Amino acid sequence: MAPLTRSRASQPGNVPNAMNATYYKQRSSAALIISEATQISQQGQGYAWTPGIHTSEQIAGWKSIADAVHESGGRIFLQLWHVGRVSHPMFQPDGGLPVAPSALPVPGKTFIVDSSGAGTWGDIPVPQALGEEGIASIVRDYATAARNSMIAGMDGVEIHAGNGYLLDQFINSNSNHRSDRYGGSSEKRARLLLEVTDAVCEAVGPAKVGVRLTPMGRFMGMGDDNPKATFGYIAEALNERGLAYLHLVEPSVVGNTVEQHHDPEWDEIMFLLRQKFHGRVIVAGNYTLETAHAALNDGRADLVAFGRPFIANPDLPLRLSKKAPLNEPDGSTFFGGGAKGYIDYPALPEEAI
Repeated sequence: MAPLTRSRASQPGNVPNAMNATYYKQRSSAALIISEATQISQQGQGYAWTPGIHTSEQIAGWKSIADAVHESGGRIFLQLWHVGRVSHPMFQPDGGLPVAPSALPVPGKTFIVDSSGAGTWGDIPVPQALGEEGIASIVRDYATAARNSMIAGMDGVEIHAGNGYLLDQFINSNSNHRSDRYGGSSEKRARLLLEVTDAVCEAVGPAKVGVRLTPMGRFMGMGDDNPKATFGYIAEALNERGLAYLHLVEPSVVGNTVEQHHDPEWDEIMFLLRQKFHGRVIVAGNYTLETAHAALNDGRADLVAFGRPFIANPDLPLRLSKKAPLNEPDGSTFFGGGAKGYIDYPALPEEAI
């Protein structure tokens, strides 16, 4: 099960709750659940009602979820998240500006709370560039969040380094215009991701750490002058660290949309990274049963992650094994709200099993 932001944490405090535990328990037949993106600090939040892993209340909330999944025989990794510039002052400590590698405009919007208390899409201000002291603090926050995840009973953690968020902003030349040791060459732009990975591995052990990348991603203004060199270097460097897995989002996926034309370079970079990373590779991005089998058969990946199909089909593995019809997800209930469109999707009736 791929990570899926659903914006249903309890307020105040962005605390995981009993309804969240039901949601994950319903989907515990997945070989591995990767949780929704979870902010490592208050500074790391960019969307309304997303959960954190930096307070005792949040840790206790996630523990109830981990326990529920384990009681049903499932496994769950917590995805660690810092959104960087994709945020709003309403989420930032003391109402400050979001942080980024460079103070550049952000081509996108984020999910905020309006004056009536409802969710809405809001403009993102130009962020402030991080100094090296701020960068070091974020690295420590990742390590602390990883340790908190273990206290919460998680089986491991995934470092979110894609989709236009902080680590991805440092990786891509479009969003990183720095001239210090965190900017310039591919190696320097990858430095923060590798520092975070090393800190998290030291905190919980590399066998409990995965990393998610979006090679050739374009969401939230991402883009790189030489993506094959940049992401190829990253894959080689991560390969040396003995991680649980590398999780790659297909380049055809841009945020919540999928480009229908096919660019041969997308396949080239995916197979390049597969060649350079010798451990387990997970791929995600609009997969069906048929295309998932093809990806496994041609060596593109070892595992395939499903996102939206898991929203509407809590028993997705069973449905796929039976080639049963799938429920269609209701896009209007993806972000925010209550049980509707969250824990009320039906499983297969017994007569269909």
